Amino acid sequence: MNTVLIITGALILAIAVLYLAARSKMKNIPVVEDNDDIIKLTDKNFDHQTKNKVVLVDFWADWCVPCRMMAPVLNDLAGDLKGNAYVGKVDVEQNRELAKKHNIRNIPTMVLFKNGKEVNRFVGVKTKDFLKSQIQKVA
Repeated sequence: MNTVLIITGALILAIAVLYLAARSKMKNIPVVEDNDDIIKLTDKNFDHQTKNKVVLVDFWADWCVPCRMMAPVLNDLAGDLKGNAYVGKVDVEQNRELAKKHNIRNIPTMVLFKNGKEVNRFVGVKTKDFLKSQIQKVA
C-alpha cells in the first residue's frame, strides 16, 4: 500500500513540475509585430475589408499565449498569399462587439470569410500549411 502511495505521489509531483516548466516557457513567448500584409480589422472597417475577397480573420488578444504562438504563422501566411486572399486580425479586447457578433467564444479563433460571409472556422493553434490549404479551397 505504501509503495502505491509513494508512486502516486511521485507521479503527481512530476506532472506538477512539468506543468510549471511548460507554463513558464509559454509566458515568455515574445510578442511578434504583425506583417505589413496583415489587415488590422475593427468594428468600423470589418465589413468593407472582408467584402469581395477571401480573408482569414484571426480573433486574438494580447494576453493569450496560443495567440502569440500563432502570430509568426500568420505573418508567414500573409506574406505567401497572392491574388484576392488576405489575413486580417481582430483584437477582441478592443472590438468586443465584433467578437460577439461573430460568436467568438475561444481564442485564437480564425474565421475564413469569402465575400463577407463566413465559410469556415478554426479554433486553436493551426499550422501554416493547414490554413493555406483551407484558403485555397475557397479562393
